[in-house]
Amino acid sequence: MAALTSSSIAELRALLARRDVSALEVARAHLDRIEELDDRTVQAMLTVTREHAEGQARAADARITAGEDAPLLGVPMILKDVMITRGIRTTAGSRILENFRPIEDGTITRRLAEAGTVLLGKSNMDEFAMGSSTENSGFFPTRNPWDLERVPGGSSGGSAAAVGAEFAPFALGTDTGGSIRQPAALCGVVGFKPTYGRVSRYGLIAFASSLDQIGPFTRTVEDCALVLNAIAGYDPCDSTSLQAPVPDYRVALGSAPDLKGVRLALPREYFDVEGVEPGVAAAVNTAIEHLESLGAELGEVSLPHTKYGVATYYLVAPAECSANLARYDGVKYSLSIREPGAGLWDVYERSRGEGFGREVKRRIVLGTYALSSGYYDAYYLKAQKVRTLIKQDFDRVFEDFDAVVGPTSPNVAFPLGAKTQDPLAMYLNDLFTIPTSLAGLPGISVPAGFAEGLPVGLQIIGRALDESSVLRIAHAFEQSTAWHTLRSPIARRETSTTPTGLKTAQEPQPLIDEQHD
Repeated sequence: MAALTSSSIAELRALLARRDVSALEVARAHLDRIEELDDRTVQAMLTVTREHAEGQARAADARITAGEDAPLLGVPMILKDVMITRGIRTTAGSRILENFRPIEDGTITRRLAEAGTVLLGKSNMDEFAMGSSTENSGFFPTRNPWDLERVPGGSSGGSAAAVGAEFAPFALGTDTGGSIRQPAALCGVVGFKPTYGRVSRYGLIAFASSLDQIGPFTRTVEDCALVLNAIAGYDPCDSTSLQAPVPDYRVALGSAPDLKGVRLALPREYFDVEGVEPGVAAAVNTAIEHLESLGAELGEVSLPHTKYGVATYYLVAPAECSANLARYDGVKYSLSIREPGAGLWDVYERSRGEGFGREVKRRIVLGTYALSSGYYDAYYLKAQKVRTLIKQDFDRVFEDFDAVVGPTSPNVAFPLGAKTQDPLAMYLNDLFTIPTSLAGLPGISVPAGFAEGLPVGLQIIGRALDESSVLRIAHAFEQSTAWHTLRSPIARRETSTTPTGLKTAQEPQPLIDEQHD
């Protein structure tokens, strides 16, 4: 069944449509792989839902037998454990929600079920999506499928690692300041953050409500378009959902890797900056040269307020986190620690003190301080004004350019534990992804090379609601290179007698289509 677990969504749908394989066989192949490999390798999963998945697969087979042919019918997938699922444990990676079982599905969970997907389980994550390495999970860290001694990125590291390890052809994550794009880059997969409001947040456990956005991890850009077709669109249950037409993203990809007439902006602030690893810079520069060889026109621009992005984000996001996490008080559905004779304040203090991890507590304190009387204007209000300036920088660039390109992450995957004692160093991992989130724009990370034997991602950022252009550019790059076809050491493992030793990948060689190089 190795071929099934390494197949793309498009390939699986062709097999299912021809009845070469059943949805139940596809689901079991992926479930068996997870159960054999996950615990002793990447540890991507918090919950595996075999019985639920097999039931959905049988239902998908019945729909296929009845003649239905939907793009995601019978396709397995994984959800980041921050999206509510009826009757299935949903923890947000936190001990405070360890036993939470929602009574309904979120909008995206429901839409995917209606599309015929098969839920294999829920993936590990940084607690409440706060982190860049998945080491802040309340349960255990996830490891990178390219090197098990390194992080997969975060906060959606479990979803990225699961796709990179071939546990599922796609997974959903969330992106608040880079939590889809950064782990996608570090794990060598495709990760897409749609425009804020393009995908419903109803049923998403909130971290920062003005920033959170759901998006897919896939192995190809085409698969990304297929998933986006299923999850994008207006939702009356979400007050931030946009009432805008949703195009067919697969059609928007085009048939040939041709970028003639496409203007790509290269921000000085993404290239002429300290902290970018030389190998990452070299891989991204080579990728940009390749885009130019496909006909793209390049131009240097400035996004002058980029340097304030991290500081702005770490005022806005913690402030919203402070408000959103106030509901977990030990009184209703979260962890409740009550001792005989304890007062209400004691319940609050014990439940939140033991239920939340260190990083969540740090951000609650930062956010509460920024919102406090006497400091609101100096910190939170000023941060919102700078956020507007960051958005205006992008608006000016998009008057003359179709997209912005640059590195996704300043570094490749770093060793586990390397940055856990230095919060600022950890926060700087999102240097290039945060501005996009603050401006509410769509952005994608696609595999674009290697440094030190580890994946490097190329980030492409587009205008609001112009996911089509972002996908088209990413697809042209992908189809004229072969970085996306390289498989991680975990993906190459068979699921029977494979040894469990930890390995680092050898340096892969560039694979560029001759006619486009």
